[in-house]
Amino acid sequence: MTHSPDLSGQTAIITGASRGIGAATARHLASLGAHVFLAARSPDAIQQIADEIMQDGGKAEAAATDVTDAQAVEQLVHSATRTTGRLDLMVNNAGRIDPIARIVDSDLTAWSNVIDVNVKGVFYGLHAAINVMREQENAGTIVNISSGAANSFLEGWSHYCASKAAVQRLTGVAHKEAHKMGVRVFGLSPGTVATEMQEHIRASGINPVSKLAWESHISPDWVAKAIAYLTTPKADRWLGTDFSLKTEEDRAEIGMTG
Repeated sequence: MTHSPDLSGQTAIITGASRGIGAATARHLASLGAHVFLAARSPDAIQQIADEIMQDGGKAEAAATDVTDAQAVEQLVHSATRTTGRLDLMVNNAGRIDPIARIVDSDLTAWSNVIDVNVKGVFYGLHAAINVMREQENAGTIVNISSGAANSFLEGWSHYCASKAAVQRLTGVAHKEAHKMGVRVFGLSPGTVATEMQEHIRASGINPVSKLAWESHISPDWVAKAIAYLTTPKADRWLGTDFSLKTEEDRAEIGMTG
């Protein structure tokens, strides 16, 4: 059985929460008792999800946020802490892969925009969350959504591979710096997940990932459960590194198989 921690009284921020992994994570954490703050650039989408969570008896707030804007991320974190008094979990999930293109065919502005979201967005989240968490008792946990692309060379994914490699290193450095403050930092490399991003990857047809059968992708709900697991002491051996859901052994770590 999957380990489901009691997150009652805890506050969680999830970026990129309008769909996919982010939306599933917000719903799952709220079901475990957390007061969740959904952040994304799509205010209507996150408000709808927040309303659904509250209709189910959970606590949720929607906060329109562009993670490429450092001040907006700072405001997001401070708004959450003003509302609940603390921040227990920061999930840096916002990420992009479009447009998928080989280096010579890439639009330079679009390539740069992916780096802004995938790298700067994570850095700004780390910066804001650590500054708050280090001042509180039982400081908190930060989860950066990583990818196997961090250690791969995939045609058409120069921006994604480079950005996820950067996220992996940010996770390690943040752990080195913040662990002594009581802040727990993890990466989470879920493997391929059945989300809208996978639909874009499939449509590109550029590399082997685009050829995978849809049935081979895991549910975003599994990723949400892995994030909840990372809030527990059982996950401490993964501090500063990427926890993975790519193999049966990895999935068994959180009681999930299939």
